[in-house]
Amino acid sequence: MSVKFQEQSFRTVAGGKPEDLAHRVGERLTGGKTQAGYLAAYLAQLQKNPLRTKMLTSGVLSGLQELLASWIAHDVGKHGHYFSSRVPKMSLYGMFIAAPLGHVLIGILQKLFAGRTSLKAKILQILVSNLITAPIQNTVYLCSMAVIAGARTIHQVRATVKAGFLPVMKVSWVTSPIALAFAQKFLPEHTWVPFFNIVGFFIGTYVNTHTKKKRLEALRKRYNDRRGGDYEKRDYNP
Repeated sequence: MSVKFQEQSFRTVAGGKPEDLAHRVGERLTGGKTQAGYLAAYLAQLQKNPLRTKMLTSGVLSGLQELLASWIAHDVGKHGHYFSSRVPKMSLYGMFIAAPLGHVLIGILQKLFAGRTSLKAKILQILVSNLITAPIQNTVYLCSMAVIAGARTIHQVRATVKAGFLPVMKVSWVTSPIALAFAQKFLPEHTWVPFFNIVGFFIGTYVNTHTKKKRLEALRKRYNDRRGGDYEKRDYNP
């Protein structure tokens, strides 16, 4: 009896169409036909309150990005743990700066290419995103990071943007076309901003971790140089 049941179940699954399997998996992920799953509830809120949902999503991801980058880079704060004042500051940046800016810029991009599904239009959309949208977002990001890091003058902010703009843009030029092409093919437009937030979370964590490691290495080198200088003075003047 057991063997017959397993064989019958196997025939049913093997004979089913891939679309049926994908549909069943999708129902499981979204809570089934009742639309009671977490993903379904999130998508419903995204359509009902798009800006608020994007702000909350970006705020959580930005704060988590800072915390994760600090942990990976072993960047301990003044109190000896990874949760520094930068974490809530990054959350505020994600909530009140990154999310509204992305909401507006991507909204404009979608309106410009609404209803245009040709390959030429998709390529043009990717070019506009990389040559106009991404530079604006990255410039605002670098300015915000400079202020969060302690910059208080326009000269300090400008120096941060000048030093970091090209490296950040290189990362964007590699990842943004892939992410946008994926969104064009598989995602509804109202999910683009959260999707790009998730992509930005991984990219930002990498960039943030790399920056922290370089800063810690520079501080360590400066400390060793000063310590070596003190030893030389002691040897010269006993």
